[in-house]
Amino acid sequence: MEIVTTMLDLIDLTTTYPDDDYSAMNYSSKNFTVYEGEWVETLDEASYLVNVTQDAPLKYAIPLFGYLMPFLLFVTIVANTLIVVVLAQRHMRTPTNMVLLAMAISDLLTLLFPSPWYFYMYTLNNHSKILYPPAACYAYHSMIETIPAFFHTASIWLTLLLAVQRYIYVCHPTTARTCCTLPKVWSAMAWIYFFALVQQSTRFFDRVFKSVRFRWRGGVHLGCEHNTAEWVREYITENIYYTTYYGFRILFVHIMPCLALVIFNLLLFSALRKAQQKRDKLFKENRKSECKKLRDSNCTTLMLIVVVTVFLVVEIPMAVTTLLHVMQNALEVSIADYDALNTTILFINFLIMLSYPVNFAIYCGMSRQFRETFRDLFLKGKVPGARDGSSRFLVKEVSLTDYDALNTTILFINFLIMLSYPVNFAIYCGMSRQFRETFRDLFLKGKVPGARDGSSRYSLVNGPRTSTNETIL
Repeated sequence: MEIVTTMLDLIDLTTTYPDDDYSAMNYSSKNFTVYEGEWVETLDEASYLVNVTQDAPLKYAIPLFGYLMPFLLFVTIVANTLIVVVLAQRHMRTPTNMVLLAMAISDLLTLLFPSPWYFYMYTLNNHSKILYPPAACYAYHSMIETIPAFFHTASIWLTLLLAVQRYIYVCHPTTARTCCTLPKVWSAMAWIYFFALVQQSTRFFDRVFKSVRFRWRGGVHLGCEHNTAEWVREYITENIYYTTYYGFRILFVHIMPCLALVIFNLLLFSALRKAQQKRDKLFKENRKSECKKLRDSNCTTLMLIVVVTVFLVVEIPMAVTTLLHVMQNALEVSIADYDALNTTILFINFLIMLSYPVNFAIYCGMSRQFRETFRDLFLKGKVPGARDGSSRFLVKEVSLTDYDALNTTILFINFLIMLSYPVNFAIYCGMSRQFRETFRDLFLKGKVPGARDGSSRYSLVNGPRTSTNETIL
């Protein structure tokens, strides 16, 4: 029994998962049909054929991942790159900011790895083509599911680290001096990435992709078939392996972190109210320096509460939906319609990705230091944190550190420029009817636009011939 997970968990859009128990499958026996003297299985018999169209609700996946995703990717790259550049400045390198920087990188990579496949499959309308050869199927599986799940798991645990660290800062300030130092935060983040990789590592090897020939619509075609790896079937069994894997994710990646974050958020909010009362008292006593320091601390706490709240708004529905999905498959009980669950997971996945660039707006709106550093770097062009109190402009002499920051910014901007080149294609497809019709006639229907006879040549499957030799399902 394969349990379908989600894209940030992630849903595997490549394959068709039967509801049957895996242990009942006989991998050595299949029904084959004689075709021109050789034994070739039919399409219906090739039950593990990698086939995108069978898993994603295309009426939602195409507009979300095909048309909106390129713009979301562009916004996320710009926003999270700006976050990284600002928080990487020397005077911004605090334990809290380093966790925020790691979160921005993890969120960006969670979206960046599957995006090429979304663009190829849904924006370029290749979702109906059979994925081949096996190396491409393995790359698809890794970039759509395994690698994004690793980075998203790390991002979830980093968010929990952020909440725990801020709680110690606010409620146990003396302990924070020894526990919440930069070296210890770096060490904690390294362990988070290590355990996230260990938790996800078996997913790189638990499937085997191989070439398969199948008969369909009167012809023999090449495809890519996946099976569970022999080490899973022989030494662990699929039921134990998948139940353990998804059970761990449900408990330690979804349910427990969300519950802990809710608790820490409530504790931080309670501490924030007490701190605000203390600030009001200091203000009345005209102790302005202490009042200002407490105000900055309260603003930081409030900002992190908002960041965690945005995270919980999108992650709690994912945790509940994934739990229902796992229970339905593991316990073989009918809780909700399978297609409805898949559609719900699809929309929640997109909402999670939509939340990635939101943190940039939160930092700009709620952190004075972030705003000032951003303004100095990108709007005024001066080096923040100069020791003499003056602003040295980037067009003049700068220190080596600032030169590296500028080079890093230029590197990312160059990459963004190159990344923007294919965006025009999505714009033309979305906003020019004539371009869409010509594109459809050329590449989807296989006919020459403006042909005098008005006819088109059809392929041997139920649909128009493409300009390639890939089979359309």
